[in-house]
Amino acid sequence: MSPSATSAFDLPGRLSAKADPALVADDEKHFAAVAECLEHTVADLSGRLDTQLKAPGGVGRAAMDRDTEVHRLTARLRALRRFGLDLCLGRVVPDGAPEPVYIGRLGLTDSTGRRLLVDWRSPAAEPFFAATHADPMGLASRRRYRWTGGRISDYWDEVFTAEGLEHHAALDDQSAFLASLGGSRSPRMRDVLATIQADQNAIIRAGSRGPLVVDGGPGTGKTVVALHRSAYLLHSDPRLGHRRGGVLFVGPHQPYLSYVSDVLPSLGEEGVRTCTLRDLVPEGAGAQEETDPRVTRLKSSAAMVRAVEAAVRFYEEPPTEGLTVTTDWSDVWLSADDWAEAFRAPGPGTPHNEAREQVWDELVAILWDKHGDDVPPEVFGRSLLRDEELVTTFRRAWPLLDAADLVSDLWSVPAYLRMCAPWLSADEARALRRRAEPPAWTVADLPLLDVARQRLGDPQAAVRRRRHEAAVAAERERMAGVIDNVIAADADGEGAVTMLRGEDLREALVDESALPAAEREPLAGPFAHVVVDEAQELTDAQWQMLLLRCPSRSFTIVGDRAQARHGFTESWRERLERVGLDRVTVTSLGVNYRTPREVMAEAEPVIRAVLPDANVPTSVRESGVPVRHGRVADLASVLRTWLAANADGTACVIGDPTFPETSRVRSLTPELAKGLEFDLVVLVDPREFGEGVAGAVDRYVAMTRATRQLVILTSA
Repeated sequence: MSPSATSAFDLPGRLSAKADPALVADDEKHFAAVAECLEHTVADLSGRLDTQLKAPGGVGRAAMDRDTEVHRLTARLRALRRFGLDLCLGRVVPDGAPEPVYIGRLGLTDSTGRRLLVDWRSPAAEPFFAATHADPMGLASRRRYRWTGGRISDYWDEVFTAEGLEHHAALDDQSAFLASLGGSRSPRMRDVLATIQADQNAIIRAGSRGPLVVDGGPGTGKTVVALHRSAYLLHSDPRLGHRRGGVLFVGPHQPYLSYVSDVLPSLGEEGVRTCTLRDLVPEGAGAQEETDPRVTRLKSSAAMVRAVEAAVRFYEEPPTEGLTVTTDWSDVWLSADDWAEAFRAPGPGTPHNEAREQVWDELVAILWDKHGDDVPPEVFGRSLLRDEELVTTFRRAWPLLDAADLVSDLWSVPAYLRMCAPWLSADEARALRRRAEPPAWTVADLPLLDVARQRLGDPQAAVRRRRHEAAVAAERERMAGVIDNVIAADADGEGAVTMLRGEDLREALVDESALPAAEREPLAGPFAHVVVDEAQELTDAQWQMLLLRCPSRSFTIVGDRAQARHGFTESWRERLERVGLDRVTVTSLGVNYRTPREVMAEAEPVIRAVLPDANVPTSVRESGVPVRHGRVADLASVLRTWLAANADGTACVIGDPTFPETSRVRSLTPELAKGLEFDLVVLVDPREFGEGVAGAVDRYVAMTRATRQLVILTSA
């Protein structure tokens, strides 16, 4: 928006009183300054980015620093161009202060050093979100804006002191806030930063040391808190910076990730990695649900994760018999004790396939010591590779392993499974038997494949390491030639050029970071902090997938025990301590901002019937639309009528997999609807969702997706 643009306010006729210059003149003046600063800042950033892109790429650290700066400038430009004036969320007037403080998605400072917008994540911005009438945090008043199309379509004020009334504040804060909650939904989660509530803000800004649980029922803003906390921590906690591991955000399914995909960029943060548990392993995309609940239970246990470790150790047992090794110079005896010593060479935690090279190097060293030191070690090592018996025995005792093959063998070789999981009964072992070739992977297999892949490491690691070492050696040789040429050009051998004879300098001139190296898997970790939404569904084995990626045990864990399809009889602390997390802090959200009272009145008995102590939140608003009941035959009519009466908004049909989706009407299962919200939800034969806890949870979840209207259709 240019400085010459018209008013930042575009208030509808019914809000004409709010357009009084006494109320908005200060804002108009400030927004003009913001617009001018934005124009200059965008021009400056564009010029700096253009300079960076035209500069030579460099090598090694220089290239990495250039890429980092290009990424930073690009992200900043994208945010400023995306929002313009609506970077501003609102303002606060500190008690006794001469002028307001404006809060933004990003900080903004003009050329004189005047702070025009305070970043929402900074400590100075906290009262905007956290102040209440019980604890005003030093504020006289607070104003929040609603932006539509880059202009303010509404705003509302709160006053905390008598002095705050001097500015003729528009005192309709709660009515406007509640009206905003009932606004039409879109296919993507809408911006809610300006309406973060005090209870949510306290969780967003909580420290990151140790696991923090956010427990709350439907509509309490758990996902909002999880997303905003991700952006806040990455910006505010120096221990979590991108070069220190960064933040991983784990959602329940792909429709959920698509729904929330715009939120983090809108908060000024593009550095958070997002994924589902399926994304953590290559087999996840094609994995099917396990049809046998007993098999799911067995594979999902922590004990089965330990079985994978036993399966790997089976291939790390040293030979129990010695052998005579033939070299070009003499025969050397390699005893069983020598084998055992070599197999102890890898340090703790070294992946199996990467440790293999260390074991071989130790074998070479043991045999070289026995042979004598009259042969260079590297020459002696090459000679050993020609001893077929030694090489064959070593490869059998410590083979290269593939994760998929290892797990597949557990399900297809009964004796192998019995050895690795001796606690299984004969009946349980038979249930786990799979004869498909190649194996048909299920979701329950994914944690086991993941832990196997982490434990084994890359089978090609040794090959890549040797290639890298060869490239480094070649680069050293090339630099040595360059140095020799420079020295030869110095006729008297004096001056600074003689420094080039030093070995340290020769080594320093080789930039190993500029040479080819293996690319890291972006989701392999380690991450400094992990945020998990809908965490009540995770099995013990799935938790291991996340613990492997977060050695610091710094987690934000978001969920609702009453929405666990397979039950959740423990406390959060009990569950998390069992999987390996301690010092757990549990917080709770109890206010339902999304679901109207009419819907919750019908949904609450559904979940209380199976979970009497369910954390059912209290709704703060009514939609004025009662829950409607009808016949399945009415489905088309219900949707047709709703679409005709509503020019915007979204609807969802839950329970009819044959229903064709449109741009405004989704068709989902209860599981894939979890975490989403729609203006209209139509349940088709909800009794068919199932019996027991799983069926009740599916019905409860499906009903509470509605933000305005719920329709329940049955066949009978």
